[in-house]
Amino acid sequence: MKHFIFGCFLLLFTQITLGQDWLTDFNEAKLKATNEHKPIILVFQGSDWCAPCMKLDQDIWRTQTFKDYAQSHFVLLKADFPRKKKNSLTATQQQHNNALAEKYNPNGFFPYVLVLDEKGQVKGRTGYKKTSPNDFIKLLESY
Repeated sequence: MKHFIFGCFLLLFTQITLGQDWLTDFNEAKLKATNEHKPIILVFQGSDWCAPCMKLDQDIWRTQTFKDYAQSHFVLLKADFPRKKKNSLTATQQQHNNALAEKYNPNGFFPYVLVLDEKGQVKGRTGYKKTSPNDFIKLLESY
């Protein structure tokens, strides 16, 4: 019972401190974007092998500035393509990510950030830029 309570506490603490809800299902992201009238930020990343992806995660996505802004302005969707066996995705999730890549990232760019409208239409695209979270937010908003 102690382990269960500790696990629940840890899960709750993690959710509070992360402050972001990165979805992995495109249909869920579109539904949320439609209901909340927000654009979707779709990120293609290689979380365990792509150095610029890791920098983007560290310098932008994990900052409190971005977390605070994104919570009320964006629906966040990640399509991860890890290479290490220990980080492998479920077969279903891999199929979802492959389908997203086929439609939105056929050239296989990493990291690749797209701003989509509620229907999934591309409004803008970018990659990693060495910039501040505020300037990156301005770039995303410019689309």
